[in-house]
Formats: sequence, C-alpha cells, structure tokens
Amino acid sequence: MATPQSLSAEQLFQRTNPEQFNFDTTANLDGPVTVVGQERALDAVRFGIGIQQKGYNLYALGPHGLGKYDVISRFIEERAGEMPIPSDWCYVHNFDQSYKPRALELPAGRGVQLRDDMAQLLEELQAVLPAAFESEEYHAQRQAIEEELKERQESSFEELKNKAQERNIALVQTPSGLAFAPMREGEVINPKDFLSMPELEQKQVQGEVEGLQEELQRIMRQMPQWQKETRDRVKELKREVATFTVAPLFEELNNKYADLSEVVRYLENVQAHVIENVDNFLQKNSDEENPLAAMMRGQRATSQPPSFVEYEVNLLVDNSKSEGAPVIYIELPTYQNLIGRAEHISQMGALLTNFTLIKPGALHEANGGYLILDALKLLQQPYAWDGLKRALRTREVTIESLGQMYSLISTVSLEPEPIPLDIKVVLLGERLLYYLLSQHDPEFGELFKVMADFDDEMERNAENSLAMARLIASLVQRDELRHFDRGAVARILEYSAREVSDKERLTTHLEKITDLLREANYWAGEAGRDVVGAQDVQRSIDEQVRRASRLRERMQESILRDVVFIDTTGEATGQINGLSVISVGSYMFGRPSRITVRVQMGKGEVIDIERRVELGGPIHSKGVFILSGFLGSRYATDRPLSLSASIVFEQSYAGVEGDSASSAELYALLSALAEVPIKQSFAITGSVNQHGQVQAIGGVNEKIEGFFDICKARGLTGEQGVLIPDSNVHNLMLRDDVREAVAAGQFSVYAVSHIDEGIEILTGIAAGELQEDGSYPKGTINYRIVQRIDEMAERLRTYNTPAPQDSEDGRDQSRGAHEEE
Repeated sequence: MATPQSLSAEQLFQRTNPEQFNFDTTANLDGPVTVVGQERALDAVRFGIGIQQKGYNLYALGPHGLGKYDVISRFIEERAGEMPIPSDWCYVHNFDQSYKPRALELPAGRGVQLRDDMAQLLEELQAVLPAAFESEEYHAQRQAIEEELKERQESSFEELKNKAQERNIALVQTPSGLAFAPMREGEVINPKDFLSMPELEQKQVQGEVEGLQEELQRIMRQMPQWQKETRDRVKELKREVATFTVAPLFEELNNKYADLSEVVRYLENVQAHVIENVDNFLQKNSDEENPLAAMMRGQRATSQPPSFVEYEVNLLVDNSKSEGAPVIYIELPTYQNLIGRAEHISQMGALLTNFTLIKPGALHEANGGYLILDALKLLQQPYAWDGLKRALRTREVTIESLGQMYSLISTVSLEPEPIPLDIKVVLLGERLLYYLLSQHDPEFGELFKVMADFDDEMERNAENSLAMARLIASLVQRDELRHFDRGAVARILEYSAREVSDKERLTTHLEKITDLLREANYWAGEAGRDVVGAQDVQRSIDEQVRRASRLRERMQESILRDVVFIDTTGEATGQINGLSVISVGSYMFGRPSRITVRVQMGKGEVIDIERRVELGGPIHSKGVFILSGFLGSRYATDRPLSLSASIVFEQSYAGVEGDSASSAELYALLSALAEVPIKQSFAITGSVNQHGQVQAIGGVNEKIEGFFDICKARGLTGEQGVLIPDSNVHNLMLRDDVREAVAAGQFSVYAVSHIDEGIEILTGIAAGELQEDGSYPKGTINYRIVQRIDEMAERLRTYNTPAPQDSEDGRDQSRGAHEEE
C-alpha cells in the first residue's frame, strides 16, 4: 500500500474567480431575486397553495434563517391577490337565547354598512318613538281606554250602591275598606240601635248585607281582570303605535338587505323586540343627567340606555378595505389570539360580558385566506395547538374560553355561534419538530399533508453562482446598502462554501449572507469606500470570528502554557493528538486533545475509560467497540487476543461524544501494541470501520485550523500536519494562513483512506500486508503487533498452567532428590 502524499495548497480551497462575472458591481444586476436553490421546496409550496382540499395545509421545514417566511409569504400574496375577497362576519344579539350570539355572514364591505345602519336606526328610533307617544292622538286614545275602565268601575259601584239603598242599606268607606250598614230614614243606624232591633229584623238585615257583600266581592274580583284588560288594550295601543311608527324605518332596511335572508330575519327579530319593549325608548336616561354615575358603574355616559346594546352589531371581521384574500402572520399564537375571546367588564364587583365584547382571533381574520404560524411558538403556547387542530378538523371556529372548555368555571358565559372556516394554514419550523409531530401526533399527518422541505445548501456551479450574485444585488437594494464589486461577490461565494464545509456546495442560509452584507457595508463606510470590496467582506468575516473567539483563545492559551498537555514535536508510544470541535452558539472551533492507550495482558477487551465513568456518549462507545472488532478480525482469527487495552481522553472533564476520534484511538492502540512511537507533530481526525477504512467526519476545517493555530504559536517546523479522511477532501475550505503555510512546506495535510496508510505516516514504518503464508513482512507494524500478541498469549498460557499437586510420593521423591544433592 503506497504512502499518500500531502495535499497541495490548491486542494485545500476552491477559489471563486471574479473574472467569471460579467458585471463590475451589483448595480449592474437587475431583477428581484428572493430565493435561490430551493426548487423542490418552491414546487411543494405551489402545490400546497394551489390544492383546495381538506387537510392540505403546509409545513415548511428547514433551519431558521433560510428565508422560509419571505419565500412563502411572497407566493401566498401573489395567489391571494387573485382570490375573491372573503365575507364580513358580525355577531348580533340572539333574542331567543341571549347567551348564544348569532353570527351573520355578509359580502365584503356590507358588514360596515349593517353596523352603521343599525346605529343610525337606533338614533332614529330614539327620536321618533318618544315623539309618537307624546302625540295628542295617542294620549287621547289612551285616555279613552283608561276612562272606560274608570267608568266601568264607577258604574258597577253605583249600581251596587243603588241596589243597597233600595234595601235601606248603605255602602260606606271605612279605614279597612268598603262595608255595608243598615239605614233608617236615610241615616246609618249605629250598632247600639241595631242590636235593639227585633231579632227577626236583625236577621233580615244581615241576610241582605251578606247578599250585597257577595255582590261587592264579585265586583272586586272582576276589577283586576278589568285592569288587565285595560293594560292589554294600552299595550296593544302602544304596539299599534310603535308598529306604525317603526315600520317605515325597518321596511327601508329590509329592502336594502333583501338579498341576505339571515340579515332580514335578524331585522325582523329586532323590529319585534323594539315593538315589545317600546317602553325602553320612552324612559328618560338618568345617566344623561348624571354622567358621573355612569362612569362610576364602568359604563360610558351616553344618551343610550344600557339595554340598547341589544341592537348594536359587533363587526368581527371587516374586509371592506381588503384586496384579495387575507394573509395573516401572528407573532404570538396564543389560544385566544388564534381562536378569539369574549372579554369582560367589571361592574359593581362583578364581571359582565355581552356579544359586543367578542373579539376575533387570527383564524377569523384569515378566514377565506392564509394563516402563517411559527410551529415552535405555537406549540409553546398552552392549548393553542389543540385549538388549531380542532378548528381545522371541524372546519369552524368556536369561541370558547379555556375555563368553559375544561370545566374550570361554572358561571354562565357566552356561547357564540361557530363560524365556518375556510383557510389554508402554513407552519414554519425545524425538521426535527416536523418529524416529532409526525411520529407522536396522529392528527398532524391528516391536517398537514404537504411538506415543503427547504434545503440549506445548493450546488456550486456557474448558474447558481450568478443567481447568488443577483440575490446579493436584491438584498443590497432592499437594505439600501453600498453596491458590491465582483471581487466582494466572489469572496461571499467562498464564504458561502465554507459555511457548508463543501467546495462544491453553497449555503442557502439567507440570514447569514444578509448579516455579512450589512457588516461589510459598515466596514466599507468606515474605510471611506463607496463600493464594497473583497477586503471589506474579509474584514467582516474576521471581525465575526474575533467577537466569538474568546473561549477558543483561552483554550489555546491553556495549551501554550502547558496547563493542558499537547505535544507538537517529538515522539511517544501509545499517545496521539486527536481533534474535536466545540460549538459556542453559531461559532465552531477545533481543539486538539491528547489520547493515550495502555496495553496489558487480558482477555481481548478494549476498555473505554470515558464510558466507564459515564463521560462517553453512545456514538463514542460504538467507535471503541469497532476497534475491538478490527483487532479481532485482523490479529485474532487463528490466535487468542490475550490483551487488555485502556483508552482515554486525557484532561477531559466533560462529556465526549462522536466517533471522529476512533481512527486516532486505533493509531494509538496499534502504537502501544507494536511498541512503536508516534510522531507528536501530527493530529488526527476521522472515524474508522471494522475493515480499517477511514470514514468522513464533520468540522474538518475547524479541526485543521485548531491544530494549526497551536503549531503556529509554537513555531512551524515543517514536520507538523494533520491526517484527515480522504472522503473529506471535498470539504476543505481552509483559511489563507493555513494554505500559505502548506504552500511554503511548513505544514501538511494528509488524506488517508485506510488505517495502514496513516500508521505509516505517523511512525515512518510500513504497515505490512498479509502474505500468502498468513504472516506479515518482518519489521512492519503488523508483524510487531502479531509478535507482541503471541508473546502475551504465551505468557498468559504459562501463568494459567496449574502447578503440580502435592502427594506423599511427590514429597518422598523431592526428599530423595535433596538427599542426592
């Protein structure tokens, strides 16, 4: 197996040639571009917006900062502009069940008209009804009815009085009411004279009085009925006068809304209620005389009695000024902000509500159009996700307080009539959130059938590079920045490739690109330049790193001060420099770590100390187990693996996760077995499989630069370098100073595909290939390992051989031998 050569400086970076662009600055580029590299997601968005079937709502998934909202809102707004304007919705009083307000649907713009017409109607009713009931004609008719009752009562009493006088009995008024008393010669007889009368005459008088008393009681029993009849006649008179007065007003409204049967039905109910409760319009409003009293009760002081609220219209959704379908996005998707709510007012220590206090939610406002929500924010709000699913499933919006829904309160509250829902909901969120919802919420797949997967990278080619340049021009124009020359655009494309750690790809993370543009514009202004150049872009990148690099510098300082042991020169057996990546927010940097291995006799076990103390994660532990598989398959197919090895990350006080150090651990293990030192001027990264193949890892650029910074601070010798997997070469987009050191021969980067290649570089000794006779060439790494394993096996076999048993014969033979000596 040939030893690989170090990579050239050109292989460590893919430069963007500014000469490939046919423009001088972004001012030469026109045409708005808001997204690039998202063809799959855009097709899904078009499909999701276009299909009008139940359950075909969208979930746009991808990392934050890809511009999902901008892309989707632009598509939706284009579509919404071509759609019909949805209806207005109003809540009005339910005259049959006041706690269940009715919902009225009206064409766009007519909701405002109905609200204003009802307000105007109420003003007119307050004017015409009192006038009608103050007219002479009404008073004359009412007086006639009341006089008729009076005459009826008087005639009945007069007839009874005359009848009594015919029998010499008087009808007299006493403190306790009407009573009958006998008369003689036109005068009432006093009780003493009455008792002196003959008994027969007394009985005759008492009989007459009892008969008259019954007649009086009959009249008194009839009087309430006569009064009721009079009241009914007065009420009927009021009804007739009110009907005659209000009929023209309601007739005008009925004609205006004749095409809306539900509105006409509502107006008929209002008219009937006004006629039945006409007295409310005839009472003088005490609050008009004392506004302070109204304020103290929490009401506004108006000329309108509180009961008149029944005739108001609560315009819940007003589309009078809309153009096309609504597109709504809410920043805080709470349950009430989505579904709506019924507010309360405090009066005399009590909470009161009515249909005019019903407030719309986002579902009402977006009804007939589109609603865009952040999935994470939605799920963070209690009951909001359940409320949204319920509305989408039933296709109606029911305003219900959480207290009512979960029976937390027992007070009487409003139960507004549900409003039919016709809406397309778009959720924006991370991929993990989509997968979790798909796995754990059965309703999610039924309600959000369209997945728009936004990619976070795209192919790096001439077409996409030009598209990215046009996108940069659009962002510059949108944010009113200085124009960028083509050198600056080229440097941004290089930065874009570094962000995805791939020479052949570009990031689609719009937020990062936008931030870089703004910061480069600032540094160009600081330098007094009218056009942003490549040096301004580089300054922005450097400053971003500098602002976030405090922790990296402290860690490097601890290595340079020998607080953390990392060797960059010399050799050591069973010791190697591994590489890891640390993430601090959005900033990542590489750091070398010392890995050591110790080998002793045992039962073929490779001990992961990190796992034993519960500092190693499952993926790291898997990598260590793979080492055991490699050792067994290569060296123990026909011999026992009579060894025990321990592997540890030295000076590691936090968790270790990932398998990117498994190749470094294997190199150190082979070094300890072969008793061959490893050059400490190298650092290694890469995972390994059971066949010894070195596999790709992440963060390769940060890892190389992290070790390079330590070597540079101590002084580059030309012997230092890094071993990386060959499959990671296309990921290399290294800094200028690293490439310059490689070009000058002061630093090396090796790409290896197999453990045997790497061990030769690290030790300077050939790994050795298996020969036909099953042995390895003498002096090679593999030969030394086999010899060491055989020695351990033999030594272990010797130790495990049982000692001879004691016996009388044995003791006698020993004694005889001693005597011969």
